[in-house]
Amino acid sequence: MVQKWSISMDDIRTEVQKETQMRQESTDKHSNLKRLKFKAKLDPNITEVAEEELSREIDKTSFSQMRIIGQFNLSFIIAQLDDDLFIIDQHATDEKFNFEQLQATEKIQSQPLVVPQTLELSAVKELQLMDHLDVFQRNGFHFSIDHSAEMTKRVKLVQKPQCRNWDFGLADIEELLFMLQDAPPGMICRPSRVRDMFASRACRKSVMFGMALKKSDMRRLLDHMGDIKHPWHCPHGRPTMRHLINLCMIRE
Repeated sequence: MVQKWSISMDDIRTEVQKETQMRQESTDKHSNLKRLKFKAKLDPNITEVAEEELSREIDKTSFSQMRIIGQFNLSFIIAQLDDDLFIIDQHATDEKFNFEQLQATEKIQSQPLVVPQTLELSAVKELQLMDHLDVFQRNGFHFSIDHSAEMTKRVKLVQKPQCRNWDFGLADIEELLFMLQDAPPGMICRPSRVRDMFASRACRKSVMFGMALKKSDMRRLLDHMGDIKHPWHCPHGRPTMRHLINLCMIRE
């Protein structure tokens, strides 16, 4: 006996729509995978590729849009942006924020010299120093200028930076002069030893490894990353953030 099966045009239309929707969802899933933004491996020996990807795909507003998943191993923050998961080093990112704050705002205390020290600079360097006295003062160096003296002998060092366990001198002045040659307007110039001093201070005042954080603390650290000029590594070179995985790959 032949069984009859009745079907209407509405039934056909419904089935076609279901099939079309399934194909579209499958296509969307595969297209998402083809458009993965982050492909760099989690490898401490490969940093340039990862930082290039992050700087290309993450902007200043992205950090405030990230959803906090939680804290891992009392040292890392797991956060989500769209379909991507990221791991953030809580100490490194706080250290970089504190470091940049010190770089931008800290005025170093100075210690007067008992005997002012004459600087025998070339005529070009002497003029350069005199044109940037504010930069040197910000770094703790103060000079007296004798405009009536012989050129190359018009500048005397009268105060130098004072900081416990750090000694500064002529080498730091020479380094600052070298930096100022190519520094764009508005750039904050600091000698490398001053940077090292700030990095040491920033490290001591930052959130440490093994410290349990509230969600509000993690939120604050992520929001601060949006204020950092160069957020991808701490002053000692440790990565602050890396991509973990795209959730589309898990769903697939």
